Amino acid sequence: MHEDAVLFLSQPIAAQSGSPLRVAVYSRIAEAIRNNLLQPGSMLPAETELGTGMLVSRTVVREALMLLEEDGLIRARRGVGRFVSDTQPRIGIERIRPFEEVLGGPGQQVEIKRVQVVRQPASEFAAPGVGIDPGEDCWLWESVLIRDGEAIAHLQENISALPVRFGSSSAAAEPLELDDGGGTTLLAALNNLSGRMLGPGECQISLSQVGPSRAKLLDLRPSDPVLVLTQYVRHANRPFYLAKCLIAARAGHLSVMQSVQS
Repeated sequence: MHEDAVLFLSQPIAAQSGSPLRVAVYSRIAEAIRNNLLQPGSMLPAETELGTGMLVSRTVVREALMLLEEDGLIRARRGVGRFVSDTQPRIGIERIRPFEEVLGGPGQQVEIKRVQVVRQPASEFAAPGVGIDPGEDCWLWESVLIRDGEAIAHLQENISALPVRFGSSSAAAEPLELDDGGGTTLLAALNNLSGRMLGPGECQISLSQVGPSRAKLLDLRPSDPVLVLTQYVRHANRPFYLAKCLIAARAGHLSVMQSVQS
């Protein structure tokens, strides 16, 4: 590994108010990847080495690495180690739907249980997804989705805290004022505010383990598998909204609508 990367990853992590240590570790490693201190295909240091350099526990490092793998920045090779992905996640242009619609259906009402709404500095992962620089403020809406009395998914949604323009092109950009009644996802609230479906967008699909903190919210074991759906939505031709939804096996199958291309 390059000497500059070793020095960068060996600096102690400073905890930030309201932000878990795993997020800070995630951002440190993601920044090294984005700045090419860690080259595509290169091997990451071991968990113990990263933890020693950043002065955090191995558990914190493992959770951060799990998030990096979920988001496509790194990949694991069993028995070998973790490597920087050859290609980094991109922001796509396909249309998507709010998750209460994705996971609901005829006779199946999805309840939204809000965990938190917080304004915080954007991580290296969230920032490009919402069209801002890392460290600029963004909103996080965290929710648990419940269907038939069971928690079936954990959802984190992000948008920029900067002013945004809806409606006519001559309208002034204003800070979003979203009334969180706790009954909808952030994307559904944004669609209602704008008066139309936002987009275009993309949904990426991967498989991971739920991890310790989210396992408690979904009544799962940390090692239980979950389907990870990562949504990107654009507005005014710019990255605008980013969500990551972890879906438990008890949610059952998901349907993807297909059509014939002319």
